[in-house]
This record gives sequence, C-alpha cells and structure tokens, in this order.
Amino acid sequence: MMDDGWGWWGGWLFMVVMMLIVVALVVGLVIALLRPGRREDDATDSRLTPSTDDALRILDERLARGDIDTEEYKKRRSLLRSS
Repeated sequence: MMDDGWGWWGGWLFMVVMMLIVVALVVGLVIALLRPGRREDDATDSRLTPSTDDALRILDERLARGDIDTEEYKKRRSLLRSS
C-alpha cells in the first residue's frame, strides 16, 4: 500500500469537508425557500401597490373627520379620478 503523505487522514478530511459543504447547501436552500424575500411578482401584487379606491377611501375619511374642507376634497377627488 502506498502512502501519499496523508495516510488515512486524507480520506477522513475529504469526507468531513464534503459533509460540511452538503449540510451548508441544504441549510442555505431551506432558508432561501422559507424566508419571505423580495420577488419579481411582488411589485405587481395588489396588496402592495396602493389603488385609487384606497386613496378615495382615505380621502372620504379625512373629509368625515374634518381634516379637509369640501373644496379641498373636490380638488383631490378630481385629481385621483383623472389618474
């Protein structure tokens, strides 16, 4: 049997390093799949992009609370409807 200088330690060392790499890859894959991250389709998600209906509802609430007067309400409402 030839000795390459590492003896039987070379095989064990290689095996341990490979197992650590495999475990790291599996953990990384699990984390990547489970964590909520930014995806391309999130930008078009209706829950994340404010709609005109939401803005009109907020405007109605501001008028009802008395935060804005009727003239301001009409101006902003016409701006929202035109966009």
